[in-house]
Amino acid sequence: MQFMMIINVLMTVYIVGGNALISRFIGQGRKRRASALVYGLGIFASLLAIVVSFVGYYGSEYFYMLMGTGDEVTALGSAYFEILSVGFIVIFLDSLLFNALSAAGDTKSSLYIKLFSAVLNAGLNYLLIFGHFGFPQMGIAGAALATVIAYSFNVVVYIYMYKRVSSKLNILPIIRVVDLKRAWRVGSTAALDRGISSMSFLIFVSIIAAYGAAPLAGYQVGLRIEGIAFMSGFGFAVASMALVGQSIGAKELDKAYAMGMISARVAYVFMGLVGLLMVMYATEIVSLFTNDLQTIYVASVYLILVGLAQVPLAIMFVFSGSLRGAGATKTTLKINVLSLWIFRVIPSYIAYKMGYGVIAIFVIMNIETLIKGFIYWHVYQKREWLKTKV
Repeated sequence: MQFMMIINVLMTVYIVGGNALISRFIGQGRKRRASALVYGLGIFASLLAIVVSFVGYYGSEYFYMLMGTGDEVTALGSAYFEILSVGFIVIFLDSLLFNALSAAGDTKSSLYIKLFSAVLNAGLNYLLIFGHFGFPQMGIAGAALATVIAYSFNVVVYIYMYKRVSSKLNILPIIRVVDLKRAWRVGSTAALDRGISSMSFLIFVSIIAAYGAAPLAGYQVGLRIEGIAFMSGFGFAVASMALVGQSIGAKELDKAYAMGMISARVAYVFMGLVGLLMVMYATEIVSLFTNDLQTIYVASVYLILVGLAQVPLAIMFVFSGSLRGAGATKTTLKINVLSLWIFRVIPSYIAYKMGYGVIAIFVIMNIETLIKGFIYWHVYQKREWLKTKV
């Protein structure tokens, strides 16, 4: 998973920049230009995947040893990761085709594809891990193979969809270097943002881990439960990214601004309601995941605190997505990096050194979310991001 975080950073290079341009082209009614960009980014993603696959396949055992895992974990983990590395090309292409279709305004097709893919993946796990119904019993290698097959299925269906005349996007075999450069310029800043943010979160988690196993477990359980609200915020961020980009492409700046505002309002109502449930039923929800009393206590306090912060979190999700859709990735980079370090990581480290408990770390995290949400709201209101050149 740590290595996959690095891979997600690499994919950001062509995903965010591609989304910003594709949505603008669709807004301008230039479907052929958008389709050509998808093809060019597909070639780039494939070449990048080949390099990453080579590193992942031959370096998998070294990566586990580098992280200090035992012999058994190293053997099992590297066996899994070697097979996964062979399939990086379909993982990279799946991410591109999914996000490009979303930028064009079609998220419903991807929903059906992902639902079927999830069922396929689970079914293949059952068959290939345990060797049911005459299939070979492959153990953890079977889990990796099932994942690669599921991603391959996604890519095949996406390519079929893109070839249809009625599709919002096609795959036009034309490479426009000027558009690729524009996408890379926007995407590289977004990738830097994600890379630094990922490193910052790792440091933040290491501070929590210093409090012991139970506080770390409580944080992880709480974070996964909060993921329910995260997914809705992510969905509305994707929507605002596409709608804002398309509106800017159509030179309707007031509409672009309104699209972000509407998405934010829906998101913070939905996430606010989920947050309310977290506050009211924190202990009951956490108890479904663990019986350890200390873990339940820590996770419950975490859920109550983050439940109170769901509205500013929704604003942060959607407005950052809107800014990325406009191509203003330099602005999001500055906000995210400065906010994480000045208001979260450094204060958390100081609080730990001063002897405060893990709950103080959660409070600091919430304050940082509130501040970042206000900053994004302020930047969004100024409308300067609408003038971003891509």
